[in-house]
Amino acid sequence: MKTKIILTALLMLAATFAAAARPDLVVEGVRMPAWVEHPSGARAPLATGKVLINRDRVYTGPGARALLRLADGSLINLGENGQFALDDLGRRKIGGGDVVTVSLEVISGALRISTQADYKFRGERDIKVTIATITAGIRGMDGQGTKPTRIWAKAGKARDIVCLIEGAVTVVRGSEAFTMDQPMSYYLAPRKEPALPVAPVQQRQLDEWLAETEMIFGSGALHKGGKWKVYLAEANTQEAALEIYDRLREAGFPAEIRPVKSESGMIYKLRVSNLSSKHEAEALAGEIKGRLEIAEPRVSR
Repeated sequence: MKTKIILTALLMLAATFAAAARPDLVVEGVRMPAWVEHPSGARAPLATGKVLINRDRVYTGPGARALLRLADGSLINLGENGQFALDDLGRRKIGGGDVVTVSLEVISGALRISTQADYKFRGERDIKVTIATITAGIRGMDGQGTKPTRIWAKAGKARDIVCLIEGAVTVVRGSEAFTMDQPMSYYLAPRKEPALPVAPVQQRQLDEWLAETEMIFGSGALHKGGKWKVYLAEANTQEAALEIYDRLREAGFPAEIRPVKSESGMIYKLRVSNLSSKHEAEALAGEIKGRLEIAEPRVSR
């Protein structure tokens, strides 16, 4: 019995250290083109495994998607043609426990947040999402009788929307503040008019909204841990390789340069990594070839 107690304590301690080492927010998947702009103004393609920090901004282009994971295991899906700003990202101690925090401003575009407890995380969350004129808050933790919270939201040109799929969320707009706790309901706020009352959302409408943020696999999406690669070009000089590299990254594709020795000297191979299947890699190869006039890209593990 004593050995079992000690083993349990050691496992819990190991889980605590593992959670502490986990990044506050990391990119799990990307359907390009997408970029991250750092507080310094430096801009780079959004890449899987990329750790995001406070005051980063994520931009998604036409047809793009991004999948982010918080330290507690919660997932954030970003839709196309969007701009999203991060703040208050981190963890703090309250009453001896960890609280994962993030403030996410949706300047334009749609997102979906799905809270879910990572088995290695023993704490709570405090997530604030500002959708232009609306602020939605998610607090607490999953488990112990508490259901996960799932919301979909969008900052449009003329109106802002928060849709509660599951769980509960606090909503603030101007002097109005209330709790949404009825699943399958939405709150719509025209930019220059009073907000409409919370109303039920039909499944068909919800499906259309969710499609705007769903990661599109099979169309050239990157996923953390993917083993497949697309080799795009080869160059005999570093300067020539950097010219292609810059063009790809400017277009929102996280290209890498891999120097390889050959009989005639050094060859610089350009590739995009982290594709989960051959089909995914072939789809990306076709897209880049058509969009950037790359001659005959090839796929490989």
